[in-house]
Amino acid sequence: MNKLLEVDNLSIGFTQYFKGLKQRKLNVISDLTIDLYENEILAVLGSSGSGKSLLAHGILGILPPNAEVNGLMYYKNEELTDELKEKLRGNTISLIPQSVNYLNPLMKIKYQAIGYIEDESLKNEKLKKQEEIFERYNLDKTVGDMYPHQLSGGMARKVLISTALLNNPKIIIADEPTPGLDKKSVDETITDLIDLKDKGVSVILITHDIDTAIKTSDRIAILYLGYIIEVTETKNFKYNNENLLHPYTKALFNALPENGFKLTNGHQPSYLNIPKGCPYQDNCEYKTDKCLKKVPPLVKIGTSLVRCYYPIIN
Repeated sequence: MNKLLEVDNLSIGFTQYFKGLKQRKLNVISDLTIDLYENEILAVLGSSGSGKSLLAHGILGILPPNAEVNGLMYYKNEELTDELKEKLRGNTISLIPQSVNYLNPLMKIKYQAIGYIEDESLKNEKLKKQEEIFERYNLDKTVGDMYPHQLSGGMARKVLISTALLNNPKIIIADEPTPGLDKKSVDETITDLIDLKDKGVSVILITHDIDTAIKTSDRIAILYLGYIIEVTETKNFKYNNENLLHPYTKALFNALPENGFKLTNGHQPSYLNIPKGCPYQDNCEYKTDKCLKKVPPLVKIGTSLVRCYYPIIN
């Protein structure tokens, strides 16, 4: 498979004022490296506040002005500059946003889907395509003339997915597409994402729901305190944990209900208190002095990547 998207050593931070005119730097994403292949669903899995949505915004180039960005990104081996991001955004790379609140409550759905188009001929062409895509996702023609408050949660999610498809994207970033949905709607969303892959669209699924990640993706990238600490094939989560390498990834596996719901003590630290060495050191039973002093590099072991000095290899 060919790589569509590469993110190399991405870091994103913010300068904040506090207690009057004092400044502090928050490093929210650090040394992040992932890639996305053609015809793949890559799940980026992490707890709330781990930097998942910020990664999506960094790829799309929609970060706030006070963001400080370092690192490189490539689309089909071409550097993803700000100019290229603007060209690809909404066309080649589309976003399914985290919340249905992204829908304008005062605008009919069909006009939100196609955006502002002055040329009448082109507008009618887009509206026809919008109806075709809506029909593909079992949305009646009348949905286009509705306002967001008239949609159910499941319908609104389908509208967001359909809208993202209007310009035939190669990559879709689905940012937390399932929170707040009932089980039926979650299952439908999973089916829709797999359907996108089957139609040749690569997907970055950003989620904190490990069950959704396992059911949907081909690979899972584990994000912890802004660091990618492991990238592994999803099948390694489905049967046993012998091919999972990082202690945190093992803990996630063991916490699944089908694996005994074994919980570990501790929580993800604040970005104001990022450890000097390994980001997971506060909660790791295997840490040594080396782990306290320097962040481990992300290294390849087999088909996986892991950021750990002492990966657990069974």
